[in-house]
Amino acid sequence: MGEQGGGLSRAVTFLLAVACGLAVANVYYAQPLLDAMAAELGLREATVGIVVTVTQVGYGLGLLLVVPLGDLVERRRLVTLQMSLSVVALVVVSLAPTVTVLLTGMAAVGLFAVVTQVLVAFSATLATPAERGRVVGTVTSGVVLGILSARTVAGFVSDFAGWRAVYGVSAVATLAVAVALFRVLPREQVQRRLSYPQLLRSVLTLFVEERELRVRAVLALLTFASLTTLWTPLVLLLGAPPHSLSHSEVGLFGLAGVAGALAASRAGRLADRGLGNGTTTAALVLLLVSWVPIGWAASSLWALGLGIITLDLAIQALHVTGQSELYAVRPEARSRLVAGYMMFYSLGSGAGSLASTVVFSKWGWMGVSVQGAALSAVALGFWAFSRK
Repeated sequence: MGEQGGGLSRAVTFLLAVACGLAVANVYYAQPLLDAMAAELGLREATVGIVVTVTQVGYGLGLLLVVPLGDLVERRRLVTLQMSLSVVALVVVSLAPTVTVLLTGMAAVGLFAVVTQVLVAFSATLATPAERGRVVGTVTSGVVLGILSARTVAGFVSDFAGWRAVYGVSAVATLAVAVALFRVLPREQVQRRLSYPQLLRSVLTLFVEERELRVRAVLALLTFASLTTLWTPLVLLLGAPPHSLSHSEVGLFGLAGVAGALAASRAGRLADRGLGNGTTTAALVLLLVSWVPIGWAASSLWALGLGIITLDLAIQALHVTGQSELYAVRPEARSRLVAGYMMFYSLGSGAGSLASTVVFSKWGWMGVSVQGAALSAVALGFWAFSRK
């Protein structure tokens, strides 16, 4: 398969996309459930964003400590082990009796959700060079669709059976997908060139050596901070008057972003054609523009829906393009490249989540919109400067 054979079948590519979507969804289920968690476990509105932030911290640690192992050990076993441990973490969250246990479980959920990045890098290795952008685009579409559908699924399941059931259902689904992946993923011949400490140090070395990694990592930090600036406090806005929406209704807004994510899945094909830089510029402009309709969310749900579609289209295009460009840099270091890139993604996501709930409690939705637009503008300015 790929550099090891004849490429990836569409069925296996689809399974990889499903696995990635399910794994990353575990990180984002909490966003439309924050008010329910806060009410049951006694968290204040201004600090409830800590649930998302702790999950992102766990995710960041996983990126640093676990994802690089994809360049050192047999990835089929690594994927199976990570997903099995995810099942345990999800069960802990579903049964958490206190805030401390909840936060510990959420950190573990984030830690093992980085199986997503191992799978994306694995798919890039298994694909042929001619199809790599398409395969990465498809698998990464699963990631973004998982992020978006997580809110919808969490809303419906929570309204039907409570927020704890969301994590119980996900534990069962994760176990089923882990078994399927173990059956279909190929074994690898692993050549151990580095020890584990050397492997971790080499992630930092790659930042020194590869300018593309530095640029794409900063863009990931800024743009994913913008993404979580929208989604983390959104339930606090929509769940209160004048909208007073249920968890299911709030979750439906995740479906609005699916249209944008699906449209942006072609970004990988554009990268295959050498149009990665132009796609990045267009996506960053679109991201900034998306905050105009989002700013009207307090008075218009239609404007919010339009803004979500535009924002998720931009984020997906940036993410797919960024990864496609990175995988072409150092084929032997793909897991470490994506680990470095995604550490900045995680830092941005966590910072955006925590800051946006504080901003919302003090300055309302307009303050959140200003924060998101400012992050997008800085990202666009940084990209323009990096091209000089």
